[in-house]
Amino acid sequence: MSKYFKSAALVLQVACGVQLFNNYIAEFTWCFGPSMLPTLNMTGDIVGFEHLTQRFSKLGTGDLVVAVSPTDPSKLVCKRIIGVPGDKVVIDPVSPHRQYITVPPGHYWLMGDNLSNSTDSRAYGPVSGGLILGRVFARLWPSPKWINNGLEEIVEFS
Repeated sequence: MSKYFKSAALVLQVACGVQLFNNYIAEFTWCFGPSMLPTLNMTGDIVGFEHLTQRFSKLGTGDLVVAVSPTDPSKLVCKRIIGVPGDKVVIDPVSPHRQYITVPPGHYWLMGDNLSNSTDSRAYGPVSGGLILGRVFARLWPSPKWINNGLEEIVEFS
């Protein structure tokens, strides 16, 4: 009987370790759809996202994040941060009539990389930081690669 209790205790410890890892360090999800083309595949990618950046530093412009959908809380969305709190951003950069908005405190402006086929902050407005689950750090499948910040700083030459 003691052998079964030791096995059960080991299984329970592993399950607790996995749960703690998923809640506080990193987790994995399936991202699919056309909104993040060409960064992610339309047919679906498994990505890893971490929770540490939000706890120990700040999310920045260009970071790819996984968030709870503001329009359907049962779904997750994978989008790029275009504006952080206090930034002035173009609501729809492909529109001929440009309108701007200042991202409110505690919110982020999220957009897909494929502007012509993405439901994002242009449709639902700034997203509360509380809905952001983590920063994507890698695509694990089908072709593994690290995912870095997608925006480069513009350097002006004098």
